Formats: sequence, structure tokens, C-alpha cells
Amino acid sequence: MTSKYAIALLTAAVPCLALGQDAGSYQCSYGDLQRRVEILTEPGVSVPCEVHYYKDTEAPGVKQVLWSAGSQEGYCESKTEEFIARLEGWGWDCGQGEESMPAEEPEAETEDAAEAEAPVYDDTDVLTPGDPSDP
Repeated sequence: MTSKYAIALLTAAVPCLALGQDAGSYQCSYGDLQRRVEILTEPGVSVPCEVHYYKDTEAPGVKQVLWSAGSQEGYCESKTEEFIARLEGWGWDCGQGEESMPAEEPEAETEDAAEAEAPVYDDTDVLTPGDPSDP
């Protein structure tokens, strides 16, 4: 009997371990600061999913799991889109995937002055951890 329980437990845990296919990726920049938001899923499906967030310039390699869903399709995509819209509202330049990152442009004096006066928002203050009871 215990082997049946072990197999059932292992089968339930494997999908969580298999998350890794990038179902959506965003790169954001604000001056010299870089952010990355990725939606990870199992290969070929949209749930379960997790939204991973990286502050690449301040904490390289450190990830935060912002949201996750086990059965509600579209949840991770919706939360990611809302978060990207919020970042862009604060002045971040975001693009989908690495190739859509804004190209480095020569900075003019007026841009430097505008960036120096613009507040940098700590984008993690508004985040709420995902509901562990699965949306």
C-alpha cells in the first residue's frame, strides 16, 4: 500500500518540478535598471503556471514567484499583463522577449534631467503573493 501512496505523491509532484517552458517573457528597463518577468508552464499546456520576476541589475539570479495557478487557464498571463502595464505606467520600457528590449540610445541632456527628476518606483511594493489555494 505504501508504494501506491509514494507513486501517487510522486505523480502529483512531478508537474511542479517540470515547470520550465517559457510561455511568455518580458524585459523592462528604467534608466540603468533591468527587470524580467517570465511565465513558466509545463511543455504544451498553460496550467499549471508560475510568474517569475527578476531584478537583474539589483539582485542578479534572484527570482520571486509573484503568482501561480494550478487549474485556472489565463491567470498567469492576465496577472503578468496587469503587472507589465503597471510598470509601463511608472515609466518603465517593457517589451516581450529579449529581442524587443529598447535599443540603447545616446542620452541627451534633457533626457538626463527628466530621468533625474522622475521618481523610481519600487515595483514590488504593490505585489501580493499568489493565493496558495489555487485560483
